[in-house]
Amino acid sequence: MKNLFMAIMALLLPVVASAQFSISGKITDQSGQVLAGATVSITNPDVSAQTNNRGAYSLTGLSAGTYTVKASYVGFTPVTRSITVNANQTVNFTLTSNLFTTEEVTVTATRANKTSPTAFTNLSKKDIQKNNFGQDLPYLLNQTPSVVTTSDAGAGVGYTGIRIRGSDATRINVTINGIPYNDSESQGSYFVDLPDIASSINNIQVQRGVGTSTNGAGAFGGSINIQTTTRRDTGYADISSSAGSYNTFKNTINLGTGLLGGKFSVDGRLSQITSDGYIDAASSDLKSYFVSGAYYGKNSTLRANIFSGKERTFQAWNGIPDYIISDNSLPNHRTYNELGLMPNGQRYRDQVDDYLQNHYQLLYDQKVSDKLSFSGALHYTRGKGYYEEYKAGAAVTDYGLTPVHYGTDTIKTTDLARRRWLDNYFYGVTYALKYNPQSNLNFTLGGAYNQYKGAHYGNIIYTEQSAGIPPNYQYYRDDAKKNDFNIFTRAEWRLGQVILNADMQYRRIYYSFLGFDRNLNNVQQDATLNFFNPKAGITYLFNENNNVYFSYAVGNHEPNRDDYTNSTPASRPKPETLHDFEAGYRTSGDVFKGGINLFYMLYKNQLILTGALNDVGSPTRVNVDRSYRAGIEFDGKVQATKQLSIGATATLSTNKIDNYTQYLSNTNDNTLVPIYLPKTDIAYSPSFIASGEIAYSPVKGGEIALLNKYISQQFLDNTMNTNPAGFPATGNNRFVRDRMLKGYYVSDVRLRYNFAVKHVKNIAIGLQVNNIFNREYEANGATYPDIEGGQVVNYNYFFAQAKRNFMSSVTISF
Repeated sequence: MKNLFMAIMALLLPVVASAQFSISGKITDQSGQVLAGATVSITNPDVSAQTNNRGAYSLTGLSAGTYTVKASYVGFTPVTRSITVNANQTVNFTLTSNLFTTEEVTVTATRANKTSPTAFTNLSKKDIQKNNFGQDLPYLLNQTPSVVTTSDAGAGVGYTGIRIRGSDATRINVTINGIPYNDSESQGSYFVDLPDIASSINNIQVQRGVGTSTNGAGAFGGSINIQTTTRRDTGYADISSSAGSYNTFKNTINLGTGLLGGKFSVDGRLSQITSDGYIDAASSDLKSYFVSGAYYGKNSTLRANIFSGKERTFQAWNGIPDYIISDNSLPNHRTYNELGLMPNGQRYRDQVDDYLQNHYQLLYDQKVSDKLSFSGALHYTRGKGYYEEYKAGAAVTDYGLTPVHYGTDTIKTTDLARRRWLDNYFYGVTYALKYNPQSNLNFTLGGAYNQYKGAHYGNIIYTEQSAGIPPNYQYYRDDAKKNDFNIFTRAEWRLGQVILNADMQYRRIYYSFLGFDRNLNNVQQDATLNFFNPKAGITYLFNENNNVYFSYAVGNHEPNRDDYTNSTPASRPKPETLHDFEAGYRTSGDVFKGGINLFYMLYKNQLILTGALNDVGSPTRVNVDRSYRAGIEFDGKVQATKQLSIGATATLSTNKIDNYTQYLSNTNDNTLVPIYLPKTDIAYSPSFIASGEIAYSPVKGGEIALLNKYISQQFLDNTMNTNPAGFPATGNNRFVRDRMLKGYYVSDVRLRYNFAVKHVKNIAIGLQVNNIFNREYEANGATYPDIEGGQVVNYNYFFAQAKRNFMSSVTISF
């Protein structure tokens, strides 16, 4: 028997020795983003493979033995491992960005990674470009969790808005290369001032909740962290044109030298977007450029960015009155725009918003040692522009003038046109120092000092009657100044399968503004605020692809310009404070990638929207003592087959104010009538938000995708349609609507096809059909209820969104 066994083994030995095995897996970066086109190689034997668009690779035909496997990707530090093969092996690699080639130190200092106890979504350049047909940047983020987008012009070109977890743009922190973009005074982010910035973006991270410490205003709903163009090793030229509904056209040229002499690169873009808009006279004429030059040293990078945007948009910030939008007999009942209409029925042709904004950034990254790296930036932004408005029957006393007497006639009112100017400067420095003393421990020290100076003034440029107004008469002026300093430190410590996170930020703000004193006179005032924002979290790693986390964070946020200037010292608004609790589970596999997140956001003195807009379309706000947002978010993507992927997001939440009182004006006796509610919904906060994308690639280079979005009903104010006791709403007018936005479901279709021909690197053809089922819906609105004749009358305005429309595009790349 012994001899028989030895004989059988001798016969099988060549078979065993010649058995073929494989090494396969996935390559990602530190944030969990897959790296398509990365190389995995073995030197002996000489075997290599590249990762596909899912970051997956496979090395096949390997005999049993020990191999040295190397994973590499341009801009990342290669990783080498020794792998013993006696069966099929799964080996995943996580590559770390190389400091001086990827220029991500400034950006990553304020970003979350795949093990951070923070809810976030990463969007790559490819994710952004496949949806970039010319709409404003918020629309390119529409498929991310808890996001609601709106458009004043109805089709996404011109002024747009974004809300995350029900929080409007003034609570969403936006940075570009780590530099604050939110307006220092209004705190909003106006992407219309940077048209087609998406064509110069390398990647975006959208965080939800307080998130990591960052520069600029605190994040109450979320943050949008943008990184612009980075290094490309080969030269390129892209020519892109889009055309579609409402005479919408987009033309873009992108050029780049690639790496010259291993040291230098220059990239540039020139764009123009024009559109008539879905809403009447809501036209846009947008121009922009982006130029970036970089020097790459052995351990450092110096990059200079200059980019600019010029926008001229016809005003459409009022919305459509409810009695018009509900009257189907009117041909323009969904597109009516009352702004700029003169008494003769014609439209004032220059009822526009005209603004130019120039940005200058100097970014420096330095690898000091293997454990220490530094990043710093100098920035300067110059903005100047105006709103021009026609005003019929304006009282001359409102403009600091006395009535003019002509014989027996007295000119007390006149039709006029005015320009309200904003002339501002924003400049400062940001920095980040990253220290990794051990492989399981790292520290980040960062911060910024920024200063803003803004002049607000108004001129009368035309009057119908001779009212004694000199040419270009300046009727008001308001100079503002704001200093913003912050410093933060963050540490991450890995203990086996547990990662501990700690993050602390100190922020100091000084703001000088013109506001009302106790005697209701406008005088220069100031406010100084000091905020401490601690954060802590823990992550447990089941394995490389699965983890659970919990975090607690405190955020503080200052009032904005309108909050201050419309108050007196006695009624000055209070800063907001947020206690944010987050817990979740994340998984990443070849077939499914996604996660689930629970949040509880407890506010003190939240500045909630009242539902009304001021005279330039900005929402009015008021403090409430106690309020909260609580919910659950889901985000997932299934790669069902090589050709078919299915993605979905969903947010279910409750958003409440405790003990809220709203007052309605009684026009009969000029009194205020209270509505007291022990618990009520926060305005503009839908309880259910969902999105989905089904993408199928029938042929190589081709894709057809169905995109869906559902938003549940939301209230325009904080009363849940409750009226004061004894004052019912009017019921005999068929045009009356409650103070709410109805829920809506919208579907879009996107088609893309890429192919190459001789002497052309790639030709991309695209078509996007929006709202394919031709739904009529409104994504935003405003309300001004009062009491007339013993009944509540709702004066509602709605922002109707475009019915079925399309955009087509072609991009030629050399």
